[in-house]
Amino acid sequence: MREIQKKQRLLGQVNIADIQFDPKSRDDIPQILKGIQFLYLDDDLRTQLFHILERLVPPNIDKKNGRPGMDLWKVFVMGTLRLNLNWDYDRVHDMVNNHKTIREMLGHDWEEDDYKYNLQTIKDNLALFTVEILDEINQLVVKAGHKVLKKNEETILKGRCDSFVVETNVHYPTDCNLLLDAMRKVITLTADASFECLLAGWRNYRLHIKHLKRLCRTTQEKALASLKTKEAKEERKKEVVQLYLDEAQKLLQKAKTTLLELKTYNLVGSDAIEGIEFFISDAFRQIDQIERRIFKGETIPHQEKVFSLFERHTEWIVRGKAGVKQELGLRTCFVEDQFGFILYHEVMKQITDKEIAVKMVEESQKRFPNLRECSFDKGFYSRKNKQKLKEKLAKLVMPKNGKRSEEEEAYENSEEFRDGKLKACVSGIGSTWISETWNEAMQR
Repeated sequence: MREIQKKQRLLGQVNIADIQFDPKSRDDIPQILKGIQFLYLDDDLRTQLFHILERLVPPNIDKKNGRPGMDLWKVFVMGTLRLNLNWDYDRVHDMVNNHKTIREMLGHDWEEDDYKYNLQTIKDNLALFTVEILDEINQLVVKAGHKVLKKNEETILKGRCDSFVVETNVHYPTDCNLLLDAMRKVITLTADASFECLLAGWRNYRLHIKHLKRLCRTTQEKALASLKTKEAKEERKKEVVQLYLDEAQKLLQKAKTTLLELKTYNLVGSDAIEGIEFFISDAFRQIDQIERRIFKGETIPHQEKVFSLFERHTEWIVRGKAGVKQELGLRTCFVEDQFGFILYHEVMKQITDKEIAVKMVEESQKRFPNLRECSFDKGFYSRKNKQKLKEKLAKLVMPKNGKRSEEEEAYENSEEFRDGKLKACVSGIGSTWISETWNEAMQR
């Protein structure tokens, strides 16, 4: 049984409208909390927000029976802080248990000073946020911001579309250190399962990992710097790589033997078995790619490569930026209006800017039909994109990528083109309205 928010305020609980913020603070936490307070104080916005939050609970769960779950208002506050400030769950856990103002926003009174959230409880509840619900909340926030700025539905929105790379937390991928990652997981998971089932053979698993790590480091180019000729370096490199692969294959065969015993006697759960098999397949794939590249001289196709074993969605992105050879992560595309609000965004998986340009405008116009102008950079240009977008927009600013004709050169140097580009590219962060609109509302 879940509630949006407890109807009866407890003794000592601070009303959300009465929460005070330090006006001199330049930190981002008070700014986010001011925005949440602004949404709460507006009756119409609060009603719409609560209606959206009701859908956080899966439809197959009885909402009237069962033990009380975390209030959905608390889920909303924690989720907003985590997403806007890019916190991990450990940071959320510490802040909601110790930050006074955040606890007031969550609705805790002075009698609940000793109440602490568990880390797993936070993870389970914040996982209720879906992409669809977050998109609806974002639309509500943008419309509220436009309302505070006294912009009605007839106001023409001028957007800009751009993309950037959200980097994942991964190390620089090489064949050898990816093999080391796979072997480390195979060894630790197999050893843990063996200890649980009292199987022998993995008492020195830490030494196996240490030995593999030493061999992996030896394969690096710095260890071969003392050799003078290229041929000598290649021969030495093949020798140390072969030692590394032989040791890895020996341990993999040992892990497969142990895995058969675990399967035969049903000694551990299916999750442990699947985890070991998963990383064994990763290890064999990396061994195959190392042998093909080092000993057979093949070039591994890009689509066969994996750039992280733990964040599989990671892509190797080269955008030609000065001083940035490559980026590891995922592209994210967004449409921002002239007031700094994010109208729509999408994570781009295995697609480029040219493939998503038309979709970004279409999805933005579904949410905000008054989007009539939009600016793009050269990376989004294609003849087909330009033709389709001209039909959807009253004014399109899309510089041509490549050689331009005299007519195109004249148009892109015209005052109309430059003026539209500058107006559409007013930069800002989608949530910057949080403190500004709150202050304006309080002044009114």
